[in-house]
Amino acid sequence: MRLVPEIPENRDVRVPRLVGLMAVDAHEAARAQDLFLTAPDRPDLRAAAVDHVVRQYPPPGAQVPRKSAVYVWFDFGEGEGGGGIREPRVPRPPLGGLRRELAEPGEPPSYCAALSSS
Repeated sequence: MRLVPEIPENRDVRVPRLVGLMAVDAHEAARAQDLFLTAPDRPDLRAAAVDHVVRQYPPPGAQVPRKSAVYVWFDFGEGEGGGGIREPRVPRPPLGGLRRELAEPGEPPSYCAALSSS
């Protein structure tokens, strides 16, 4: 039996954790592992230099062949969409809310008073 030495170029590599990194740093971390970075939501990946990675596939720690593609998605920057902040609402809801509908503790509900007066 003859042992064939393993060629380093054919070994699998571990996918680094890219979530939370800026695009530039994620690109460098992928390149250091001999992986390619691709972003389905950003065809202009080089222009997304300061955007942060919010999701990646394959997940961190996965074993993949060298020269594989790692897909990353970025958060939306200022003015690029996304959900935004929805609270506090302006104008505010009217005062009272449920308090206006429900009796205070210890008081009979208002509908009981209407029933007893008939």
